[in-house]
Order: sequence, then structure tokens, then C-alpha cells
Amino acid sequence: MTKFKQTYPTDLKYTEWLLIMDFFSTSHMGRSRKWEMWQIINAILYVVRTGCQWRMLPKDFAPWQTVYGYFRRWKRQGLWERINEALVKTVRVQAGREPKPSAVIIDSQSVKTSEGGEQRGVDVHKQTPGRKRHIIVDTLGLLLMVLVHSASIQDGRGGYQTLQKLFDKIKLNVHNRWCRLKLIWADGAYISIVKEVRKHFGWQLDIVRRSDKAKGFEILPHRWIVERTFGWLGRYRRLSRDFEHTVSSSESVVYIASIRRMLKLATN
Repeated sequence: MTKFKQTYPTDLKYTEWLLIMDFFSTSHMGRSRKWEMWQIINAILYVVRTGCQWRMLPKDFAPWQTVYGYFRRWKRQGLWERINEALVKTVRVQAGREPKPSAVIIDSQSVKTSEGGEQRGVDVHKQTPGRKRHIIVDTLGLLLMVLVHSASIQDGRGGYQTLQKLFDKIKLNVHNRWCRLKLIWADGAYISIVKEVRKHFGWQLDIVRRSDKAKGFEILPHRWIVERTFGWLGRYRRLSRDFEHTVSSSESVVYIASIRRMLKLATN
């Protein structure tokens, strides 16, 4: 067994690794391994934080093919999303909140893509070619859900798809931690789906509008929370644009950035 150590600023601390190590237990991972799972995680975190290509991983990490293979396997297993869910609960409880949020905020962000890849389009309002990231966060700004799709899809439709994804998760498990959800805040781009959300999901979608009298920059109630989360995610250079070939990989990178931030919150 390799002794746990930190080499790069992006590496996990041992206390952070303890919070997630059970997700990577040997009994779940098959045959014996040459590399410790924390070494693989550190390599993935390095890619997400620095934005380097998989092939450009420093030589003191595991071979890039091995690291990328684990990233892709865990993506297909939905592991990144499950770890994110567990950490949201941990951080909320530590902050004195109920583990299940009753109110959330939804918003989108258009980002350019590299050449190639699925679901690429142009955001006609922002004239941004690429994809949109729709995220749902709680009132602490913790990421609850992400959906990536073509930038050509309008916010109303993309937002509805994101809420549908959340609703489907709830239906799969009546004990799901989102079952307290009653209220969603959003901007005016989502006004077209207010009635649909109420009818199909039973949630109240409140539109937070900018004041007609406001001049220049204005901090809007609740909406600043999700904008702050986008700012936090933007510190991870792999998210400076969408470099991923598939939207499932794009979503996984967002979850990984969220996981990294929450590990720091949970251990500080």
C-alpha cells in the first residue's frame, strides 16, 4: 500500500479522502490494483483544476489512460453525482440546516466548446456558440443538479428538462433527500414554464425580476446565490469552456468541481 501524500496543491488532504473513500472500496472495484484510488482521484482533480489535457498529466501521476479510464467508468456508474449528493447532505448538516432543501435556485450559463463533440449550438441571445450548463443549487450555493445541452435550447425548455431530471430522481426513491422541495427561484427567462412546473411537479416557480427603476448593477434576491456558484465553478480551468466530447462528461466535470469545493468546506 502506497503511503498517502500530497504533491500538488490540487491533491486531497487525508481528512478529505476519509469522507469519500468508502465510495471507492476494494470490494466495489474488482481485482487488485497497482494504483491507490486516492492517487487516481488526485490526477482527475489536477485535470479539472488546471484544465490540462488528459495526455498532458505529469509523469508522477498514474498513466493518463488509466486515469481517464477510471473517470469514464465512474461517470457511467453515476458515481460523481452520488458523491456530490452525499457531500451536500454533510455540508448542510454541518451548517445547521436540514439535510433536505425546501427551496432551490435554477439558472444557466452558456460556454464555448472546443471543436467537435455532441449537442453544440448557438445561444441566440448571447451569440455564444457551444453548450449551456443548467444548474440547481440550494440556498447555500451547493450544487444539487446539473444538465448540459446545446446552447441553442432556450432557458425555459432547458430549465424544464433539468427540473424533470430532478423530479425523476425523486420518483425513483420516495426517501430521496429532495422530497422537501417546494419552492424554486429563477429569472425571467423561465416565466414560460411556471404553470407547467406547478402542474407536472407540484413546485412553485417564483420569478425574481430586476427592478424597472434600477440603474446599472443590481443584486437580485436569491439569484445572486446561483451566480456565486457559477463564479466558484469558474475557478476550475477545465470549466472555462466546454472541452468535453460528450455532455455526460461535461456534467461529470461540474460535479467533480463541486465535490472538490465541498470537501474543503466539510473539513475546514
